[in-house]
Amino acid sequence: MPDNTHHAPSRPNASRFHGGLGHAQLPSAAADLILLGDLTGRYATGSYSRLASDKRTVLLRGDRQGAAEHGHRITAAIACHVARAGGSIDQLTQLLLHPEHEGGRHTRDIALRSGQARALDYIRRVWASAVQTVSTTLALGSRDHAYELLAALRDRIETTPWRGERGRTALRVLRAHLNFAETAGGPLHHASERQTAEEAGISRTTLRAVYETVLKPGGWLRRLRVGHGREGSTWYLTLGSAPSRLWTTQFPPDPALEEWTTPETATTADIDSTVLARLMGHDAFAHHGLGSAALVLISALHTRQDQTAGELVGTASVSRATTYRTLKRLADHGLVQHTGETWALAPRALEGFGIPLADADTGHTAAAAQGWDKVAEQHGTWGIAARRKALHTAERSAYQEALDRFAEHRSRASVIVRDGRQVLVPMPRPDEIPPTWHAPEGRVLAPLTGRPAADWRVATDGRLILITPADQRSYDELAAARAQALSEWESAA
Repeated sequence: MPDNTHHAPSRPNASRFHGGLGHAQLPSAAADLILLGDLTGRYATGSYSRLASDKRTVLLRGDRQGAAEHGHRITAAIACHVARAGGSIDQLTQLLLHPEHEGGRHTRDIALRSGQARALDYIRRVWASAVQTVSTTLALGSRDHAYELLAALRDRIETTPWRGERGRTALRVLRAHLNFAETAGGPLHHASERQTAEEAGISRTTLRAVYETVLKPGGWLRRLRVGHGREGSTWYLTLGSAPSRLWTTQFPPDPALEEWTTPETATTADIDSTVLARLMGHDAFAHHGLGSAALVLISALHTRQDQTAGELVGTASVSRATTYRTLKRLADHGLVQHTGETWALAPRALEGFGIPLADADTGHTAAAAQGWDKVAEQHGTWGIAARRKALHTAERSAYQEALDRFAEHRSRASVIVRDGRQVLVPMPRPDEIPPTWHAPEGRVLAPLTGRPAADWRVATDGRLILITPADQRSYDELAAARAQALSEWESAA
């Protein structure tokens, strides 16, 4: 057959509808999402939908809210693709409102239900959010690029001065998010507040305060979507700026030493955040234990041994008074040792096993730490992490039960008081079955197979009763209870 009379079937061409934004400027995944919708179920992994074994999207809640959640994710993804390709809001509008584009179904549904003006306003909001997201994120071309970005983030975190108690707490939270990002393979990751609090070894109240006062204003973290149900929030790590609001207020008290007009600590730090990440979740470094100052000092000494207290003030970003106080506390546990004016980590200090040190005044040997658990016991912080985890588990369970009750739309039983006693109001039961489904001996025929269903019976009033192993009453007892309740209601009415 001649070539000019036969053409192979092809998918619709999106480039005809968006004013010059052709396929060459959009990734193939973006074009497929616009033309065909979410075929792979990538945007269906959430609280209201999931991907079935046959690669079909299954809505766990078959209502409008579940479908809208899934549709909004597709719309937001398309908007980000258009913004990253240098498109405009007019081009996005043409893509979403074209009747042949499956990816714009959610927007067209809004236009159908609420009008064209409401749909255009929705597109403007989605576009503004997409532009902001694209301008503050990076397009990762490969896995190696993602690892390079995470390595740059780790270097930036380790060289940024985290001054004050709040700054050091922010360092723990940020390092926890970096752990999650390294597991996810990129700066985009998922984490709940409880999960982050357990990883960083702090409370949820402290975590929220650090989010709002340090990390979000400093540009280190962006929450792209709030978590719901069993799904944590979606976060994005960025190269933030130094927390300038956390300058220390401690200055040399002696005028002969001159008052410094700059912060006491240096403008750059030098710590090993991997060591900090390994130790920060332990009870020994809780707020009333060794604390965050000990964490950063140990991390700084692990990066470079034999530092003076003055050098540690700069490398660990800890004030002079806090440095001397914390070093003394670590030395009492045998975790650090000093020779002259220099300090260094004791052998096996990172495992929490110190070495006995002689007291210069009494000649006695101070009790060395026998592991981080022993340090936590000495400071009265042993068990904090376990109690926090148990509390979070109970909170998750209670929250999930509340979600289950809400999803089932359970309502309290209605009763009336008649002659001093409560009478149950029978609820409407839309479970009557046609007579053609009735089988002998009160059994019911399954509509699909035409065979009697083992777990179902038909009551005398023509309604279905499910018999399960959890039922302690027989079919006759269930039917009698239903008849008695109906009789009491009719007599009371």
